[in-house]
Amino acid sequence: MTTRTPSTEEVLAAADAIIDAFAATDGERYFAGFAPEASFLFHTEAARLDDRAAYEALWQGWVEGGWRVLDCRSTARLVQAYPGGAVFSHDVATRVDTGEGEDAYRERETIVFRVDGEQLLAVHEHLSPASA
Repeated sequence: MTTRTPSTEEVLAAADAIIDAFAATDGERYFAGFAPEASFLFHTEAARLDDRAAYEALWQGWVEGGWRVLDCRSTARLVQAYPGGAVFSHDVATRVDTGEGEDAYRERETIVFRVDGEQLLAVHEHLSPASA
């Protein structure tokens, strides 16, 4: 059996679906782009989140506290496809309402996708602060 290599357009569409859902603070759409076993490594958290459920619980707490995304912009995008998946990296500028006021972040993000039938699912997300 041959493992399919996703096209650049397919990877960008999968990444954009995640980014657009995040920008809308739409948890249901956002998490639909991630496999249940996806892991998350965020510089803002003390420990790695080892599955989607752990991140969903964290997200729910943020939202209950008044957190929502006001704006999210993706630039400097790179797709590296390979048989069975792809790596998407970009710079991201995000503005949020924390429930206690606005905050803004400039970060770098990497999302690793795997081919899952005819779709791509994210299996890892890594977020780090962008250099000044």
